[in-house]
Amino acid sequence: MSSPAVFAKQAERTHKLAVAGMLSAVAFILMYVEFPIPALIPAFIKLDVSDLPELLSAFALGPIWGVVVTLAKNVLFSILHGTSSNYVGELCNFLLGSVFAFTAGLVYHRGKSRKSALLGAVLGAALMALVSVPINYFIVYPAYVVVYGMPMEAIIGMYQAIRPGADSLMKCLVAFNLPFTFCKGLLDVVLCFLIYKPLSPILHR
Repeated sequence: MSSPAVFAKQAERTHKLAVAGMLSAVAFILMYVEFPIPALIPAFIKLDVSDLPELLSAFALGPIWGVVVTLAKNVLFSILHGTSSNYVGELCNFLLGSVFAFTAGLVYHRGKSRKSALLGAVLGAALMALVSVPINYFIVYPAYVVVYGMPMEAIIGMYQAIRPGADSLMKCLVAFNLPFTFCKGLLDVVLCFLIYKPLSPILHR
């Protein structure tokens, strides 16, 4: 017969799997809700809040679970929606989302408080923005040149239509993608702090 401690541990694991599954499904749906901000960044880069469930998971369940939800979201999207970038876009989304969620969850769970949650989330958004530069520079944009057959000069030209001085890929990423990714992360942080408490009964046993 299972001891109460073993039963409690199994119940906790089941609860975490259920919550992670639910948040993964929500994150997957949110990947469809995206829109461009053409006045601020080229239209092929769209804003979405699909990282929000990952942040909720990292806070409620732990940093590893934030990564699990990030992975599950992108796997679901790749299978059910398909990919138009040979999975490069999904890989980038997974890497950046994992940095965001894991950092936020790690800082929060080392000293659970509202202050540590805010610090971890903002730090996670900042690291996600910084990491986005080398990932886009070395992986994503070179892959897009191959996948879409679009010269790098044409991609840079889309940035120059907004800011003529952005005459290299690195300048484009630093001037546009880095602050955009950081602000995108901060939007997720704000939404997380607004809805976390009302959702707490569902997220916690």
